[in-house]
Amino acid sequence: MYQRDKYKKRDKKYIYDFIKNHPFATFVLNGERILATHIPVLTKGNAENFTLFAHIAYNNEQYQYLKDGIEALLIFQGAHDYVSSSWYKEKDISTWDYSAVHVNVKLKLQTREELEQSLEELVAHFEQDQENPIYYKDLPKEMLQDHLPLITGFWCEPVKIEAIAKLHQGFEQDDLKSVCRLLQEKNNPMSNQLKEDIEKENRSNR
Repeated sequence: MYQRDKYKKRDKKYIYDFIKNHPFATFVLNGERILATHIPVLTKGNAENFTLFAHIAYNNEQYQYLKDGIEALLIFQGAHDYVSSSWYKEKDISTWDYSAVHVNVKLKLQTREELEQSLEELVAHFEQDQENPIYYKDLPKEMLQDHLPLITGFWCEPVKIEAIAKLHQGFEQDDLKSVCRLLQEKNNPMSNQLKEDIEKENRSNR
């Protein structure tokens, strides 16, 4: 990952919380070509020591390359958007603000029991805020027995973590206020979240 030093994030809690708050990741590995899949990835552990877990379908092209010990890359991305030069007091270069975490991992395939436990945790994580949640144990057993042979689960042990938050650090307050106002005027969830990220980052940098 390309990172200018002022945008690097080294705080372990920031990185761990970022991953937990942006669980839909890009899973990249080498086959006969570079392959990528977009999947939910959850964590086990804490900010000081954690592993990750996920699963893919057997008919996914990546499946044939999954084996213990291979390296893969997980990319977690936060809110991002274009920032126009026209938003500043003085002419400057237009840019793109964003935040992301890259985690290089070693894979370990799950047993059937580990896969089922992981699926229970995955469903519980995303169902818990639903008005009428349907948990893993609520699904018909025959459906689960038909589904389980079609997927494989795996653990992801981090070996290298890189994090970046390019959020207009070091800009004058007038320009920051203008950027945040114009992002908000776009009136969409992504730009609204980016505006909040910029404000939070630059409060902490004062």
